[in-house]
Amino acid sequence: MNLVASAPMWLAVIVALMFVAAAFEDMWRLEIEDWLSGGVAVAAFVAVAVDGPIVGLWQNLLLFALVLGAGMLMFTHGVMGGGDIKLLAASALWFDLSLGWKMLVAVSIVGGLETLAIMALRLAPWPDAARKKLALLRRGEDIPYGVAIGAGVALIAWWVRT
Repeated sequence: MNLVASAPMWLAVIVALMFVAAAFEDMWRLEIEDWLSGGVAVAAFVAVAVDGPIVGLWQNLLLFALVLGAGMLMFTHGVMGGGDIKLLAASALWFDLSLGWKMLVAVSIVGGLETLAIMALRLAPWPDAARKKLALLRRGEDIPYGVAIGAGVALIAWWVRT
């Protein structure tokens, strides 16, 4: 079940605000608080409760498990951060298999574009004070992938809801 399509607008707005908070926090500190990922996951179950019994919910849970499992492998190899993986897995709860792969592709494309933009930003001659305050500008730091996750999910949600 594509919860992103059936969720009430008030819940979609709350989830969107959690993604915005996660993106800003990731850009600022290169961390995503657990309560934001947990909030996205809990909101998916609230959407299920509002929508009523769902026959295809197993697909959402399977996608969650697959994303979490693959993410844990990427984390152990240093490819992605733990907060990013938790947020991406929580996001997967909102999609069934037919739309979940599109969400993952959108996140990947946005992530690639974000990486290129951040690499260009980091080449600019920023003052040391700015680099110290904003992790996004520090050369050699990780990429705040929470931005790509939020933007990719938002693109697919917009596409489904229109």
